[in-house]
Amino acid sequence: MKRRLLGVIAVTALALTAPTSLAPASAHIGTARPNAVITWHVNAQTAIFDVAKQTPAAASRSFAMVQGAVYDAVNAIAGTPYEPYLVAPPARRGDSVPAAVATAAHQVLLGLFPAQADALRARYDQALAAIPDGRAKSRGVAIGAATAAAMIEDRRNDGAFSSVTWPVSDVPGEWRPTPPAFAQTGAWYAFLKPFVVRDPSRYRVSGPPALTSRSYARQTNEVQALGSITSTVRTPDQTEAAIWWDDFNMVEWQFRRVLATNQGLSDLETARLFARTDMATVDALISCYQQKRHWNLWRPVTAIPLNDTDGNPATVADPAWLPLRVTAPSPEWPSGHACYTSATMVSFREFFGRDDLRFHAYSPDADATRYYHSFATAQAEVQVARIWAGVHLREATVLGDRLGTAVTREVIREFGRRN
Repeated sequence: MKRRLLGVIAVTALALTAPTSLAPASAHIGTARPNAVITWHVNAQTAIFDVAKQTPAAASRSFAMVQGAVYDAVNAIAGTPYEPYLVAPPARRGDSVPAAVATAAHQVLLGLFPAQADALRARYDQALAAIPDGRAKSRGVAIGAATAAAMIEDRRNDGAFSSVTWPVSDVPGEWRPTPPAFAQTGAWYAFLKPFVVRDPSRYRVSGPPALTSRSYARQTNEVQALGSITSTVRTPDQTEAAIWWDDFNMVEWQFRRVLATNQGLSDLETARLFARTDMATVDALISCYQQKRHWNLWRPVTAIPLNDTDGNPATVADPAWLPLRVTAPSPEWPSGHACYTSATMVSFREFFGRDDLRFHAYSPDADATRYYHSFATAQAEVQVARIWAGVHLREATVLGDRLGTAVTREVIREFGRRN
């Protein structure tokens, strides 16, 4: 099992041992007993990713739905110190938060994944069995049921998983499906109903450089050298980072739990952080996918083998070129992962009021745990990691980061304001 140190953190100070195999997500958040919100975030990951195998973009919507309902339930029991996302059911401070959290999460997950009913029910029954029977428990269940019902209704016909496709072209510079699957998926995200922002289309990025420009040649040659599956100039640490950030078992999911645990957040603080961050990632990706659709630039895995068609004398075609990591089935410009991670880190930074917090996560794909001493460090690394993975040009990651930051600032202004 590998370990990497980023920033100034001493690994021994963390007193944590990363797993040597793909263990349950809860095994990576330390030895402290997790609060109910963290427990059901782990359960949500099991249902959303481990079983349903949703892509990171689709999973973002599912997580946001679960955490939004959980937030409304916990906020109601706390006396509604923050504006509810959708509803604030009648509640008393003595009502059971664990029962409300379990019910809200369970019912949203059941609505999303009815085929998992038995497994979800088993986790839910186990959670309720640990709570003493009585009025507090029954009221908590009713509160969670009300917030889940509101969320499910609000997201009905929100545009998810529609049959819309990406524009395809054989014109040099324009997107076409990429190997190995040559899939046409995920285009629906550009038309998804946002969670918080009013108009995702108003967030835009500048367009890509002309194929014949020096900038285009410089960026293409960089990813051709550093991002190749057979690259001889990419370092072992860069290779690990590229794989680590690209893992579909997203490290950002662990970041939330690690921070909530290490910072000793309450149920309400955890629920508010998780809901706002998950909603910011969805809204950032909606704007990002709209811009991908608008600019419709081909990916490096397409461009580099066809460099002899781009009209640029400074690029050289390599028909056998393949990236280190499989390219996602979406246009190049801007980077969706940079949008997502920027939204995550900006949300964290504002919530905690500081940048220099320590956190870490384990990636099964990379079989490595990476440690960070600040949100800015992680935010910067993911941008270059997409180049090392061979899936994005440098400026696409920079602009994705800026787009995610801009969208998240609106989410921060509008979500869960103090009453």
